[in-house]
Amino acid sequence: MQRLRIFIDPRIKTLYGPEICWTWRLLLGGIGYTWEEVFEKSSECEVAYLVSFQDSPKCKICIKADPDRWARKSHWRLETLRSTDGLLHPVFNGEPYASLGFSMKEGCLICDRDIIFDIFWSVTGQEEKHWPKNKHGFFDLNGATFLREQALRLAPGSAIGRWLENKLSKLFSVPPVPRWPQGKKAAVCLSHDVDNPEISRLLEPIHLIWRQGLSGLRPAISILTGSKNYWNFSSWIQMEKEYDIQSAFYFSAQHGSLIKYLRGTPDPFYDVRSEQFKEVFHQLTEEGFEIGLHASYRAFESKERFESEKNLLQLVSGQEIRGNRHHFWHLNPDDVESTLFLHEKVGLKYDTSLTHERYIGWRRNLSWPFFPFLQKERRESKTLEISTTWMDDHLFGYLKWNPGDRMETLQSLADTTAGQGGCLLIDVHDYVFDETLFPGWRKSYQRLLEVLINHSDFWIAKPIEIAQHWIERYESIVRESTGLNEGLK
Repeated sequence: MQRLRIFIDPRIKTLYGPEICWTWRLLLGGIGYTWEEVFEKSSECEVAYLVSFQDSPKCKICIKADPDRWARKSHWRLETLRSTDGLLHPVFNGEPYASLGFSMKEGCLICDRDIIFDIFWSVTGQEEKHWPKNKHGFFDLNGATFLREQALRLAPGSAIGRWLENKLSKLFSVPPVPRWPQGKKAAVCLSHDVDNPEISRLLEPIHLIWRQGLSGLRPAISILTGSKNYWNFSSWIQMEKEYDIQSAFYFSAQHGSLIKYLRGTPDPFYDVRSEQFKEVFHQLTEEGFEIGLHASYRAFESKERFESEKNLLQLVSGQEIRGNRHHFWHLNPDDVESTLFLHEKVGLKYDTSLTHERYIGWRRNLSWPFFPFLQKERRESKTLEISTTWMDDHLFGYLKWNPGDRMETLQSLADTTAGQGGCLLIDVHDYVFDETLFPGWRKSYQRLLEVLINHSDFWIAKPIEIAQHWIERYESIVRESTGLNEGLK
């Protein structure tokens, strides 16, 4: 197999080797190129990453490395997003808007901006260190540039990757490994958080009237009388089977209570050890649906707690638990990466928790699945991250932070996913199936499914299928490559 040859300036690699190698592996693995790292300037190569363009090796693409960027990783703040020659990239505070230029020199495309740092900065969440948080650790992006510039929806990290892919495909004769199977250009996976399947006849009518106002009075009475409930597993299964698709259901193994909720631990109230849940697990397994863990609100505080929840759900469900989403999106609010590290410690194949509670889009500006970089250990995680793009409540309870027509917003996310060859992960809660109780919630999901199914570019699969495919593809590319080993898991 012919490999893409890459040279990295030792003056920058000596200082930031794990970070730079991880970013290049993310890029080339995501694009689908095997690589061969060359170490002599006299060697010919396809790509060079250089502090100075003087005495550069003979190459086809030359990218400027900026040591000052890397030395002050979390210092830089987003000023705006700018598109230059088809490349969507950040512009940081204090730098000129015309901060990116391209030129051709002796058949080499020269990029004078450190777009490799731009990706590292985005995907490792450097700017998150500056944002205010509430008691749950949720970010308040009101007035933030990220929200104003729609960075979460545009995914500039994978936009840079896609741009580089287009340039390399014209300069490098070997085609990349296909990103997705069956000739598809992008991927979609569907999921449901199981938060509230056992309706409280006393509490839920209050919630319903709070959501719907006086128009919710009649549905509230239907809950009080027991004529309506939130036990919707069969309905979801039947609807998705009609579309010939399967999803994942994430269950909480931590049995919460109203008292714990009032004391600040808002875990679901149900008990997965009960007979009715065992019946649901059997039904889901028989129909080919995935069962994953909905890690409890405080699971991140202890490996033993996290592992015991995973083991309990595995025992009662009869399925191997390979995927996770944290309840309330609650990772360690002071150290997100410590939670990402726990994912590999408890043996998860993938996680889907890197998103914003209020804001729709890709939290780390990357629509591709990826292995997060653990900055304290200076290496990549062993657990794949598939970022949740849309949670149902983004466009209902949190609509004021995500304004605009719902279907236009979802169509835009689908278009971005298709254009970048990314993955669109959807999260719709278990209890919102009934149109009377939650008007528009299921229909929005259903309409989006029809858009995606009719868009022949999408491979629609369960999250574990997406994860297995990406992991096997990435590991195969790494095995066939040489170099870029620093920070490898």
